[in-house]
Amino acid sequence: MKIVLIEPLSVDLAVIERLARPWRAAGHSFVAYDSRAEDPAELRRRAGDADIVLEGNQPLPAEMLRQLSACRYLSVGFSGIDHVDAETARQMGITVSNSAGYADDSVAELALGMMLSLLRNIGPADAACKAGRTKDGLVGRELRGKTVGIVGMGACGCRLAEILQVFGCRVIFYAPRPSERAMQLGLQVELPALFREADIISLHCPLTEQTRGLVGKDLLAQMKPSAILINTARGPIVDSAALAEALNSGRIAGAGVDVYETEPPISPEHPLLQARNCLTTPHVAFASAESMVKRAEIAFGNVDAYLAGKPRNVKIAASR
Repeated sequence: MKIVLIEPLSVDLAVIERLARPWRAAGHSFVAYDSRAEDPAELRRRAGDADIVLEGNQPLPAEMLRQLSACRYLSVGFSGIDHVDAETARQMGITVSNSAGYADDSVAELALGMMLSLLRNIGPADAACKAGRTKDGLVGRELRGKTVGIVGMGACGCRLAEILQVFGCRVIFYAPRPSERAMQLGLQVELPALFREADIISLHCPLTEQTRGLVGKDLLAQMKPSAILINTARGPIVDSAALAEALNSGRIAGAGVDVYETEPPISPEHPLLQARNCLTTPHVAFASAESMVKRAEIAFGNVDAYLAGKPRNVKIAASR
């Protein structure tokens, strides 16, 4: 079979070669590209005859996906697959797997870092120190004893809950179908109750039609004035304009945002870039040296499982 990696996975070439070595030994063809194909014609040239395609989070809308005319299996090196046109994949007979779990530690740690930074005013304190000022106006709050609400209690949400327990936090969560692990790590509540009770809210749910625009004016209005919102999940889950208004009006105390409606770079006019006490990062939560190696191993392992006739992590099943 011909196997093509259509974009880099942010790991050393040696890692890619190590993972692909068994395929070549078994007689399969493997090609890896170190840049994205930005137009359909280039994608067709690179991978139009590939049986199996690997990628990270390169957008694959219908027009792009149709260029992979020979593809029967797509291994996505990412947790979410909302950048892949699911209906087109089904129509083309392409099975799609994701790489969930590779960034659980990385995302949970950035969410924690945002919480600590906002509670302790680390950014403003750094600026004050460099400007020769004192701690005046910068005395913060401790994480210990806070109630943290987690929206979406999958593997990543559970990992954050584990870390928060070490800090002495009370964890509540909202999840439609919680696992046994989730039930052991926190108290399940309804979404409005979570927004009313939590001192900090961290989003870890997928982007679906049900979660798109989930956090808007109504839920933001229920938060405590001292509360903080963290979003390391997907940008469209939150109404950015409503969040900016809540921050600028003092309705809530702060926010940490890593994801937006589009991938960075973000327009300077984006409302959250100018919002009061809003810590912003350019979609970096998933990206650590360790997580990048882990996601490559999962994505390549998905292909191994497919070649063995036992596809795993399947999110889109082929319709034919």
